[in-house]
Amino acid sequence: MSEKTPLLHYRLTNSTCSEPRDVCKHSGTKAGRGGRRSKGKPARKLGVVFGVVIPTLLSMFSVVVFLRIGFVVGQAGLYQSIAMFLVAYFIITMTVLSVCAISTNGALDAGGAYYMISRALGPEFGGSIGIMFFFANVCSSALYVLGLVEAVMSNFGIPEEGVATVAGPHQVLPSGYWWSLLYGTVLLFLCFIVCLVGAHIYAKAAFIVFLIVTTVLVSVFMSFFIVRPIVVILPDTTSLNITSLSTANYSGFQLHTLEGNLLPKYTVDYTTGAMMSFVTVFAVMFNGCTGIMAGSNMSGDLKNPSYSIPRGTLSAVLTTFITYNLLSLLIACSCERHLLQRDYSFLGDINIWPPMVTVGVYSSTMSAAMSNLIGASRILYALSKDNLFGGVLALAKKTSRSGNPWASVLVSWLLIQVVLFTGKLNTIAGVVTIFFLLVYAAVNLACLALEWASAPNFRPSFRCFTWHTCTLGIIGCLLMMFLINAIYAFASIAFMLLLVMLIHYLGPISNWGFISQALIFHQVRKYLLMLDVRKDHVKFWRPQVLLMVANPRSCTRLMTFINDLKKSGLYVLGHVKLGSLDKLPSDPLQSSYVSWLSLVDRLNIKSFVNLTIADSVRQGVQNLLFITGFGGMRPNTLVLGFYDDHTPEDHLQGKILLSTGHGMDEASPSMEPSEQRSLIFPSLRGTEEPKDLEEEEYVSVIADAVKMGKNMTLARYFNHFDREEVLGSGRKIRGHRSKMGPFIDVWPLNLLRPDTHGCVDVCSLFLLQLASVLQETRAWSQARLRLFLCVEAGCSLRKEEDTKLQVMLKELRISAQVQMVPWDQVVALHWQRQQEEEEAEREDGIQEFPNTPPQLADEYICAVNSLVRRHGAPQPAVRFLYLPRPPADTSYYHAYLHHLDLLSRDLGPTLLIHGVTPVVTTDF
Repeated sequence: MSEKTPLLHYRLTNSTCSEPRDVCKHSGTKAGRGGRRSKGKPARKLGVVFGVVIPTLLSMFSVVVFLRIGFVVGQAGLYQSIAMFLVAYFIITMTVLSVCAISTNGALDAGGAYYMISRALGPEFGGSIGIMFFFANVCSSALYVLGLVEAVMSNFGIPEEGVATVAGPHQVLPSGYWWSLLYGTVLLFLCFIVCLVGAHIYAKAAFIVFLIVTTVLVSVFMSFFIVRPIVVILPDTTSLNITSLSTANYSGFQLHTLEGNLLPKYTVDYTTGAMMSFVTVFAVMFNGCTGIMAGSNMSGDLKNPSYSIPRGTLSAVLTTFITYNLLSLLIACSCERHLLQRDYSFLGDINIWPPMVTVGVYSSTMSAAMSNLIGASRILYALSKDNLFGGVLALAKKTSRSGNPWASVLVSWLLIQVVLFTGKLNTIAGVVTIFFLLVYAAVNLACLALEWASAPNFRPSFRCFTWHTCTLGIIGCLLMMFLINAIYAFASIAFMLLLVMLIHYLGPISNWGFISQALIFHQVRKYLLMLDVRKDHVKFWRPQVLLMVANPRSCTRLMTFINDLKKSGLYVLGHVKLGSLDKLPSDPLQSSYVSWLSLVDRLNIKSFVNLTIADSVRQGVQNLLFITGFGGMRPNTLVLGFYDDHTPEDHLQGKILLSTGHGMDEASPSMEPSEQRSLIFPSLRGTEEPKDLEEEEYVSVIADAVKMGKNMTLARYFNHFDREEVLGSGRKIRGHRSKMGPFIDVWPLNLLRPDTHGCVDVCSLFLLQLASVLQETRAWSQARLRLFLCVEAGCSLRKEEDTKLQVMLKELRISAQVQMVPWDQVVALHWQRQQEEEEAEREDGIQEFPNTPPQLADEYICAVNSLVRRHGAPQPAVRFLYLPRPPADTSYYHAYLHHLDLLSRDLGPTLLIHGVTPVVTTDF
């Protein structure tokens, strides 16, 4: 035999055994979101053997079985070689179980592993893994083409100048970089022509290749029993400064030969000059165990995929495992260690017909190159069909009349040709292997996610797997990645994460379903069951708000403000649509949810949406208070807009216009059609149009909430609240931080009944707590709290009240500036007159309901309003006022609402708050 080229051996022993039949589906099978084959396409006719076993066997054998087994046994010994195969096949078997599970849970379309991962983990992971899988196949195809060129040149090429070798009569091909590039281009063009005609041509050729490889393997096994002991001439290693004998012995079956090959004996690799170890040999050997998904990627051409894929893939894996181990045993019994370490192609030297092994190497390498080209084109076609990268891959969607994606084949061929120009693919070989391992890890992750999500529709017919096997597969693949090359492994993961982020932010919205949603649902349900309301404690209290919204067009500012107030608590937007299902053909709210959820996204608030339909607003609010939330996550605070004669203003139009550059009625070119329609809400009512509820019903809603144990909040003048302007006052201005932050004013006293409870009742403390919660949020961290306490002018208890209040604030850990506000004498005298009138009415026998409000004069309330405004300099961002409990007598509802209107008139953004539950504690 002619001398071997060391570089050839390194290429073939350190290259990855990629997916020869990955995504090699019938050319008539189209990728897409549907799994059905359209009319006129070829029928599925491949069975277990031709559809799965043969592609997987060729994928896993390739040139590995001819050029790598001797290397593994020669370096690691028989014991460690068998141990390596056991570990390697344990890892890939875990992945095979995941592949079988996913492939038997529904029809697979073009794309193979990409299709499995994208439909399970979503477009982000699927698209990123698909791109990496595509590049792995491109580089792997180029790798095999160059390996084949060097194999040809080692036997038929003229030795280069400076090489002390006499050319044989059969060495007639010119050598050199450009000649090698020419030979590679010609071989790649032949592969391109076959793939361009259609994958069915290659499928027919695969059987011929399989027969050739099988014949060569049979001849190899027969040679161990037929060939007598011979002396083998070893390759020249002087160029690597490795001094060794020029010959080695093939001894045949000898006990002393087996004993000499049992234990490891790591030495220098004669092709690279690198010192071998268990890790390096294991990494090289593991490359020959990949290619396990070749059969599953042909599911579109299988008669019965759920039957063929598990049986065919497992049969192929078992066959290769037995073949590798049996071949290792025969080699260890008949070949001296020196022969195994210095000649990786010794199987040709000891074969009954030496050219037989060379034929096997050529045919398997050419088959692998073509299959990787087909695989790359099918992945690219699937990516283009899914439109994850917009118009970038638009060209790859084009197909022939028979459905063959010729454009994807053309693009893949051009990229492989570009890679051929590099000429040296030693580095790329390791990257390709890591890419394939990352794909296998993602398949295991997809199966694990589906299993953990406990989705009812995940019921594969193949049940020989658990979440333990998926986890072991993930760990095994990741471990092998870092054993092969830790730097490349980190770089590959970083590249994948970059692609994930790009697709997440730039890719279109898919309708495949997201496994993350199923996993979140599973975990949230579990934790909600653990959230026991019986274990609630005041020190862990947080506001859980239900904000009732009549029309979002006029409430965007209030919605963003309440988002700041929730303090990581539950926040629900509620809406009542008047009507009855009895008079409607279907639920009109189902289509409205998309609009509301799109609005939540646009406003960048963290809230849920709950809509209901009822005959009245009061009944609708009661329904929402009863049913909103689960377990310990239920609203404890109801927020309503104030009932007044103010004409609603449309702030939503301006909000969307600022964020997108387009109005509500304009089509934005960057938005999907569904998004353009999703922000359409009813127009605001005009000045003359009646409201959906009357004054009595409005106060009844407040009373209902208090009876149900909910804290009550009325929000007024938040149409004047500009969050950016308010919070900008405490931010940096031209490099300097402003000294004046926004003020939050708190009036904890019941200004309509100042003699009832002082400033330390439950409601007053609730005001303090909410104001403190708002101040603690990041956006309001520069705000300052001002607490106003009303006292009588010249009262001797004024200093005592101030001290008492300061001690209480210190115990509650609330930082606030306390201001004593002396009552005006006119207000005090007016209040006394009102009390005298009430006493006179009681003496006359007029019976009052409990909690009946005093007969307050408008002059008194206006005076209180003036007092609040006078002590509001500088103007606060928001005021917190005490909201009295609604009267029990419904006849006083009008007066109650009138008093609130006068009290809060022209105060700017104001919250009228009534608290019914303890929310503060001085205990740790």
